[in-house]
Amino acid sequence: MSLPRALLVSLLGLAPVLAVHGFTLASARPRAEVLFFEPAKFTDLRASQMSSDADRDAYLEQLRDYIISQARHYVPEGCLLSVTFTDIDMAGDFEPWLGPRWDDVRIVRDIYPPRIELAFRVTDAEGNVLKQGQRKLRDPGFMMKIRMASDNDPLRHEKALIDDWLRGDFPRRRPAPAPQKP
Repeated sequence: MSLPRALLVSLLGLAPVLAVHGFTLASARPRAEVLFFEPAKFTDLRASQMSSDADRDAYLEQLRDYIISQARHYVPEGCLLSVTFTDIDMAGDFEPWLGPRWDDVRIVRDIYPPRIELAFRVTDAEGNVLKQGQRKLRDPGFMMKIRMASDNDPLRHEKALIDDWLRGDFPRRRPAPAPQKP
């Protein structure tokens, strides 16, 4: 997918200014891409669970943005993490036996842990595969963890599951120490 010509010209015009401040267009490239394989079939994203396609798309967009933002901590510059979600089961569930007023309320209990199935691949700048695999993520102890993140984030349990996966599969990148002057 190419950028419209006007946007490309604008970005190229800003390149010298950004380079002076240590920012290059190459470093602006995301270190992750996220795909969703048949999201309409995901456990918690079927039409019966989400009130509309817009709700489903908003949920997926938040997860996509989160992985892209976190990838900068785990994926070396010049490499790309490609993640394909194959199923998502959010923490909690609907309990219709509570009555019609509770039909749209997700009840979060420890018996309903978040589950995510995904495939991933890390490639270098030349497209060589450095690491790949499939994971079935699940956290049965998700309710017992102390979280620093906002309790108001409806995706906090899924994001924590993604964080656990990133920490487990990828060493956290540390900036190189600055050279010391003699």
